[in-house]
Amino acid sequence: MEVVEMFHMNEGDGDTSYANNSEGQKNVILRTKQTTEEAITDLYNSLCPETISIADLGCSSGPNTFLAVFNIIRTVENLRKIAGTHSPEYVVHLSDLPSNDFNTIFRSMPRYVEDFKKEMGDGFGHCFFAGVGGSFYGRLFPSKSIHFVHSSSSLHWLSQIPKGLEENKGNICISASSPPSVIKAYYEQFERDFLTFFKTRSEELVTGGRMVLYFWGRKSESHNPIHDLNIWTLLAKCLKDLVTKGLVEEEKLNSFNLPIYAPSLNEVKMVVEKEGSFSINVLEGLTYDFSESMDGKALTNTVRAVLESLVVSHFGGGVSDQVFNKYEEMLGECMTEFVKEEFFNIVSLTKI
Repeated sequence: MEVVEMFHMNEGDGDTSYANNSEGQKNVILRTKQTTEEAITDLYNSLCPETISIADLGCSSGPNTFLAVFNIIRTVENLRKIAGTHSPEYVVHLSDLPSNDFNTIFRSMPRYVEDFKKEMGDGFGHCFFAGVGGSFYGRLFPSKSIHFVHSSSSLHWLSQIPKGLEENKGNICISASSPPSVIKAYYEQFERDFLTFFKTRSEELVTGGRMVLYFWGRKSESHNPIHDLNIWTLLAKCLKDLVTKGLVEEEKLNSFNLPIYAPSLNEVKMVVEKEGSFSINVLEGLTYDFSESMDGKALTNTVRAVLESLVVSHFGGGVSDQVFNKYEEMLGECMTEFVKEEFFNIVSLTKI
């Protein structure tokens, strides 16, 4: 399966769309807001650019697309007002895979931008938006053209499903029963992808440019959690149930793996240092309990909004409703033992 061609968040604004089921991702952006503000403050004070070029990688669609970008611009506007200087011009690149729902973004953009301009008031500089379709594991922008890169809840997705996962039968990602060969295959794909990510961004960022990245991770170096029932492994249980009922072929399940890897902070540090183009300003973790704002139905819709394109491309669209109806049912049965906390890596870097 070609991840670049098949993978996307659910489009539109329906009940199972990403736009209406991304509250958890919104909360991550808000909880990491201070790190982003500190990074853009340092960049603006040190470079004072007349035009600030911002790239949001993995922008998806819906309200969150504009949330982080407007927070970045708002911080700069506050700084320049305090300094008594004129507003810079802003160029915002909203980037995601080509299959992303860019239509919804640009249909909603006039309303969001107009409201933001009113908030900023007189003296606010010109703000230009562009959609950029492509994988962030390759070049997206001209050399030395970007000042600030932001990415939230995206970099745990790999460029492809690792090769050599034949022994991961019954699992759809790394879990407690995954053999060492599977863990090794996932790690090696992560390392290749991250080295490529930092190399390409180093070519695109100006010297002194900043990156702020938030993505799914894990607290320890170990891949063997005490509790192995989470949003990913519950999906595997649902698929196994459909195999038992004869609705999904067992071979299909055994060949289905998610292109996802949760690195430890130390693994992130090692790759950044190995690539060598960035200095690390912040490297820390955030534990987020996504059950704070979601019941079983809302959580199911959130998982569906993220994973449905992968399920449909592998198993076909006919089983999608059955998979996620079963997901909600199982979630209700095991909510007390379900691992509701997710760990996020928070990384802020400067281009050397």
